[in-house]
Amino acid sequence: MNILFVMYDQLRFDYLSCAGHPHLHTPNFDRVAAMGVRFTEAYVQSPVCGSSRMSTYTGRYPSSHGAQWNGFPLRVGEVTLGDHLRKLGMNAYLLGKTHMNVDAEGMKRLGLAPDSVIGARQAECGFDAWVRDDGLWGQGPDGFYDRKRSPYNEYLKSKGYDGENPWADYANAGVDDDGNIASGWMFMNADKPANIREEDSETPWLTSETIRFVDEAEGPWLAHVSFIKPHWPYIVPAPYHDMFGANHVPGAKRHPAEREDPHPVYAAYMSNRIASAFQRDEVREKVIPAYMGLIKQCDDQLGRLLDHLEATGRMADTMIVLTSDHGDYLGDHWMGEKDLFHEPSVKVPMIIYDPRAEADATRGTTCDALVEQIDLAATFVEAAGGEVPGHIIEGRSLMPFLRGETPGTWRDYVISEYDYSVTPMRETLGVSADDARLFMVYDGRYKLMHAEGGFRPMLFDTETDPDEFHDRGDDPAYRDVIARMYDHLAEWGRRNAQRVTRSDADIDAMRGASARKGILPFLVDGSEVPEAWTEKYRGRARQIHVKQEAPENG
Repeated sequence: MNILFVMYDQLRFDYLSCAGHPHLHTPNFDRVAAMGVRFTEAYVQSPVCGSSRMSTYTGRYPSSHGAQWNGFPLRVGEVTLGDHLRKLGMNAYLLGKTHMNVDAEGMKRLGLAPDSVIGARQAECGFDAWVRDDGLWGQGPDGFYDRKRSPYNEYLKSKGYDGENPWADYANAGVDDDGNIASGWMFMNADKPANIREEDSETPWLTSETIRFVDEAEGPWLAHVSFIKPHWPYIVPAPYHDMFGANHVPGAKRHPAEREDPHPVYAAYMSNRIASAFQRDEVREKVIPAYMGLIKQCDDQLGRLLDHLEATGRMADTMIVLTSDHGDYLGDHWMGEKDLFHEPSVKVPMIIYDPRAEADATRGTTCDALVEQIDLAATFVEAAGGEVPGHIIEGRSLMPFLRGETPGTWRDYVISEYDYSVTPMRETLGVSADDARLFMVYDGRYKLMHAEGGFRPMLFDTETDPDEFHDRGDDPAYRDVIARMYDHLAEWGRRNAQRVTRSDADIDAMRGASARKGILPFLVDGSEVPEAWTEKYRGRARQIHVKQEAPENG
């Protein structure tokens, strides 16, 4: 069996028609949901691209793998999806984005050449790169944001788009009334069509690369197809640029109470530039229709890919997984972007189709178990026929849910982490780099956010306050709830996350192993252990090198 692991960037959980969006029709996402299981309570382990992805690719929490922000290298030696799957005879390929930053110092220390097979896999988060393109080819006074070669830019040049950076000049820019570039970086240009032929834009390009991969790759394989959209810049080519209008923009989910004596961290984020922009109705009315158009294009291209899988017979032997690395506030909670732990930011879509007969009973169903995105790594290992190495992968396989089984035990809460040490908000709050860390624990009803640095917690009761408007973190009536949530956080904090070189089975096998090899300290007379263990230490001395004392009676 093969695995098609599709990740969209910054796709909200509720911007799909199968999730109940009132205006955005996504028949191909719905098509996969009708064939498989849609998980309705799926949470990422960090609401920022790089850290979330490193968790997904390792199956481990950010505080376990250490890559807690964009650009933080994933240290050499972290075991990733590709490492696990190759041991099971399945190759793992990358098509698109990872946001991976290589641990160059670690590779140098270990003598790993970047152009070696091992070195290349270390640099690509354990994948074999079919085509790597992180999709943010910004350019400013200090040069390019990403200095790697852009395969997409090279593709555009081959299609006749001129200039050094057609990604910025055409794929992510429109044209104003005077014939000037109208950059997608400016929200006021979001309603303009991108100045590019639709078939040459980013999502169709990567879809074409994926179809080529399916036709050429030899299995069994996992293909991580990682689209940059609907991530900003919020601009989309015709005909998607005007499919939706201001009449399709939902009212922002925000409440005046959120701005009354807010938690200091929340206040800092509500006051930043992106939040200030999305607090303006005219910005939301420009951006959200473009965001919806980007998703509609993603859905159409997903349909193109699904049709190809069906036409080539690959639908019958390919597991399909659809998800996102985090969401997008879009003005909800007075916020833009992601970063904190409200549902629009930390909750993601997750749909899994398993073609095997064992999954027939669950087709077209939903599952409301508390799921973490690190569960995907465990799921892929089991789907490939392996046993999940629980001493390394911290997630849990979702295969029982796909088979219609109820696990004997399941988690009582989900965790997400956020390190904001490199952001301006840390300076606003005046906290140290070590203290610029946030933790979320959510048990299906109560959601607690803990902030290091001496701040009080935030708490939401999602049963009585499903929109998360009213912070109960300093409400005495919730004292016991807060204590219980901190107990959960403490339990999670005590997990055994770093003993990755020995499994439980290894440890069981080691018990008594040294004794059976003759290491027998602390014996009184030897009767405490089986005779076989002391056999080598008994019997007549073959040579005598010490003076023996004569018996007293001569």
